[in-house]
Amino acid sequence: MAASTHTVTNQAPPLVGYDVFAADRALVEAVERHLDPALLDEARAELSGLGHSAGSAQVQEWGALANENPPKLRTHDRWGNRIDEVEFHPSWHRLLGKGVSAGLTAAWSRPGGHVRRAAGFVIWTQAEAGNGCPLSMTHAAVPALRTDPALAAEWEPRLTSMVYDQGMRPAAQKAGALFGMGMTEKQGGSDVRANTTAARPLAEDGTYELTGHKWFCSAPMSDGFLVLAQAASATDRGAPTCFLVPRVLEDGTRNVFRVQRLKDKLGNRSNASSEVEFDGTWARRVGDEGRGVRTIIEMVAATRLDCVLGSASLMRQAVAQAIHHCTYREAFGGKLVDKPLMRNVLADLALESEAATTLALRLAAAYDDGSEQERAFLRLAVPVAKYWVTKRCTPVAAEALECLGGNGYVEEFGLARLLRESPLNSIWEGAGNVQALDVLRALQREPQALNAYLQEVGRARGADHRLDGAIKGLLTELADLEGIEGRARRVVERLALVLQGALLVRYAPPEVADAFCASRLGGDWGTAFGTLPHSLDLATVVERARPVA
Repeated sequence: MAASTHTVTNQAPPLVGYDVFAADRALVEAVERHLDPALLDEARAELSGLGHSAGSAQVQEWGALANENPPKLRTHDRWGNRIDEVEFHPSWHRLLGKGVSAGLTAAWSRPGGHVRRAAGFVIWTQAEAGNGCPLSMTHAAVPALRTDPALAAEWEPRLTSMVYDQGMRPAAQKAGALFGMGMTEKQGGSDVRANTTAARPLAEDGTYELTGHKWFCSAPMSDGFLVLAQAASATDRGAPTCFLVPRVLEDGTRNVFRVQRLKDKLGNRSNASSEVEFDGTWARRVGDEGRGVRTIIEMVAATRLDCVLGSASLMRQAVAQAIHHCTYREAFGGKLVDKPLMRNVLADLALESEAATTLALRLAAAYDDGSEQERAFLRLAVPVAKYWVTKRCTPVAAEALECLGGNGYVEEFGLARLLRESPLNSIWEGAGNVQALDVLRALQREPQALNAYLQEVGRARGADHRLDGAIKGLLTELADLEGIEGRARRVVERLALVLQGALLVRYAPPEVADAFCASRLGGDWGTAFGTLPHSLDLATVVERARPVA
């Protein structure tokens, strides 16, 4: 019998049993804005169904269980045979299977596929971010494989399949396949031109055997992998070649793919990241020898966009949890959400989340468009967004956690898991300096990329004087190339904020655009969340971001 003193009061109910899609006004409006009207009804129904799943008690339990029971490496079977298998909790397979069946690897084969997939990715990874890695790798492998029409014809139908077919069998015998990626090595990190993995040509044209290692290999349970290695016949040792490594060969034997260990990571615990060794590993060349970076660059760009989407997803869930808690929690004579100071904090967080979502979906729409102008825009906008949005994720998650007080620091409430996950997307696919330097390369070598960016932000000119001032300041910054590398982060930050401001001025409600421009562009802001000008309509901003369970 419970003690008479143990009466639970003033606790917010769990945020469960709701439509994650419909409750996110910024995401719904972005989908409606960027999709062909003929596709909208179908897309809304599809995304709402996924949203109900992501918000259900069952799927939230899957996410918790997948994190509490991380993958295990089985190097040998009980008889001593080398098997190199990764064992996952059943909840992981349920999450990943649902993501595949929802089309999160099928963007390339569907009309409006990138916008629909981007919205689905934001929805589904709010339930559990870890399964986003194999979904992302599989999706992003398609443009790299398309450099070889024969390989694309063989593998693309498997990768874009909406059937999750787990198990170690030849890919030709499966209804769907997943891809991983192995780029970095312990001596080089992001400098893939320093890779030492060697590729020796075999008798069959286009086939090789690989010898070497990968310090980070994503999703080692996948059916195939794209990796970089130095071809022995290449004249330039600093020009790696791209290869496809199948996990199981056509005759059913297992390729040499020795998983040395799984990484013990800060977050992303449900997902397996590994170190692998190649020793006579069979591979097929993708693209030309010595052109591996060029071959794989579109895959990298696609995964970088997924880092933006993943961070937008984490921010949205963190903000939703914070506002939900403050809507129910009472303190000092009233609801927390109605307290002016807490409202300022929540509105500030909501602005960051909406700006991230709006930018991410705009990039996805550019992929669907596919025009030369939009490709040029993506060349600059993707690394800009990847740099900025992923960096904003951790402070948002930390502040949202603080809104729950001590509860936020307790695992059962979910914010601790979000906080551990939050730095990841800033590190994967090139950390901050790599993105900043990539932006400089685009600015210096591809003037059409800057022109496309300026045309995009120019569409909002004249609508807000603070945005106009920020554009003018950005142009002044870009006109001075002296010491540009040392101030690259400053330049990229300005590019990101101006682009987000321009999009919000065009598309968001006036209260949201006004608050963003006043704080992020007009300088009327402190150095922590909750320092917005008090004269703004912050209640409307918070209400817009409130998840309706």
